[in-house]
Formats: sequence, structure tokens, C-alpha cells
Amino acid sequence: MVEVASTDHWVYAGEMAHFCHSLTLAPQTVIMSLVEENWQTTRLTIRERAKFVFNNDRFSDIKFTVWKVDGESEGKQTIPAHKFVLSISSPVFEAMFYGELAETKDSIELPDCEYESLLELFRYLYSDEVNLSGSTVMGVLYLAKKYMVPSLAEKCAEYLLKSLDLSNVFSILPSAQIYEEKDLVERCWKVIDEKAEEVVESDGFATIERSLLGSIVVRDTLAIEEIDLFKAVDMWATKQCERQGLEADGETKRRILGEQTVTAIRFPTMSQEDFMNVVLLTDILTKAEIASVARHVSFNSKFPAVFPETTRSGSAGKIQRCCRFNSPPRSTWAYKGRPDVIDFSTDRDITLCGLCLNRKEDST
Repeated sequence: MVEVASTDHWVYAGEMAHFCHSLTLAPQTVIMSLVEENWQTTRLTIRERAKFVFNNDRFSDIKFTVWKVDGESEGKQTIPAHKFVLSISSPVFEAMFYGELAETKDSIELPDCEYESLLELFRYLYSDEVNLSGSTVMGVLYLAKKYMVPSLAEKCAEYLLKSLDLSNVFSILPSAQIYEEKDLVERCWKVIDEKAEEVVESDGFATIERSLLGSIVVRDTLAIEEIDLFKAVDMWATKQCERQGLEADGETKRRILGEQTVTAIRFPTMSQEDFMNVVLLTDILTKAEIASVARHVSFNSKFPAVFPETTRSGSAGKIQRCCRFNSPPRSTWAYKGRPDVIDFSTDRDITLCGLCLNRKEDST
């Protein structure tokens, strides 16, 4: 056992003086203790001081217990916090701690979030800083909405907009719709529309909800051939049958797809070869529906089909050109005073992108 002597002396820091009881063998302990006690003097702004007590037991008057997943291990972990700091940033926390039905317990368990997400929420409330990643951003967005912190929700939406691509559009879109992030929702649909051929072949497409599948199939702006869309829809239904342990026959797949999805597919726009060699083999359509499509195709649309008959605008390209001549006229075009026009009609709103006029090289 080592015996040490103790001394009583004054240590000065600025204008403050502290009487310290220290060990002669470790005088640095006195200095470290003093620096820790005077931490406020080295942090000049309220933000710096609040940041210092973030995830710190100092002055903590409330603790949150949440679930933490660390590799293969799972368990509960506690985050210390301060009611006042949380309340000045969130009306929900204000009501929780200072409202008429204020929480009186000194520990609160939150089963609806994970440790990393709650930690980032608190980091933002204490410092206006947040460290977002692909694994935490959705959880942080959920908490930002739950505790009414719109500025943090905006940061999450910005992060998702920057990281949005084919691989994650189907995981981002449902959450964006739930949290009513309009700009993010529109960007997701833009990706789906413009990259439809690639999107329907992604791993995420096979796991989307039926409601989202229906919303995709009804869109007129998908840039995809109808037969390719049908193949993707049929594959989705087959995967669903496998997950539910069901036989993937036509009747079962149709029931899983739902009538809204099936009747939104534009079978009359397919070629006869695709319709015969692909669609009929799935047994999804009824005999009456098959006959309706066959009559429509065979008699050049004289008989209306039970399915949409127009090609999706997205699959036809961004710009359609309407020309009076298949090729420039070989002889000079003569005008006789009558108007020279191109007359056409559309079945949807269009934008006139441009007009091309031809003339002789030496004409004025």
C-alpha cells in the first residue's frame, strides 16, 4: 500500500478562487477537476454550452430508454437528457414535461424508435447539428415529425432527395407519402416515371405493397412498353404467391393483384404476338376479356375494349412530331390564297414545343 500526503491550498482561475483538497503525488488532478468545473468559461455561446451537456449526465433530469442494435447483439440503452432543452425546441416535449398532464417519472421508455435515431434527434435539439446516414435518416424523419421539429424534418428530406436513386426509391416513397413531404414524393414519382424499365426490375419492386403497385400501374407517364410492365406485374404476383405459400395460378395471381391493377394494364396497346405469347399464358384474364381485346385489335379499334386503349405518354417519348409530308416535296409548293394548316387533335393536354417552316434557299 502506498501512503500519500495531502495538502490544503488555494488554486486561482481568473477571478475565482477554489479551496482544493488534493494529493501531493498528483497535482494535475486539481487542474483537471478545475477545468471540468469551469467548462462554461471556455464555451462562449449558449449553443456550445448546450452541446457540451448533450448525452451527458450533468444536470440531467430525465432519461430515455430505447432499443439499440449493435452488430449481432441487441439490448436497451439509456440516453440522459434535460427537460428544459428538449422543451424549448419541441412543443411535444413541452407538453410532456410542463403541460397539465406532465410526465413525473425520471425515465421514459420509447419502444417506437432506435438508439441512433433518438440520439440524432437530441443532437439536433442541443446543437442544431445532425449526422444523417442511410440507416438512420428514416428514423430521424419519423421522430422529427412525431416531436414537431420541422427544420430537422426538412434536413432529412433534403438528405433523401440527394440520395434518391433506383435502388431506394421504393423504400423512400411510402415514407415520403406518410410524412407528406410533397417535393420528395414528386421526385420519387419522377424517377419511377423516367426510369420505369429499370425500376420494375429492381429488387425493391418485388417487395412493394399492393396499393403502391396499383398507383404505379395507373400512371400514364411511365416510360415503359406495356408488355414489359405486364411482365413485371406478373412477376410481382408470382413472388407474392411464393411468400404466402400459394400456387401461382392465374386465378390466385389475379386475386392478389386486385381488379384495379389488372384493369389498369393497357392490353389493347400490345402487339398481337406479345398478347398471345405472354399474356394468355399467365391465365390472368378471363375469356370475355381476351375476346374483347382480340376484337379490338382485329377490327382496328372499331370495338371498344374493357381496358385502356391509348399508349402511355411516357412510353412514346418526350416529344411527338406531326409532319405534313413524309419527306420534303420535290417541287415548289404553290399557295393560292387559302390557309395552309396541319389539323390534329389530342386526347390529353399537350405543350407545343416548336414549329418548323420550310422555304426555298433564295426566298425572302
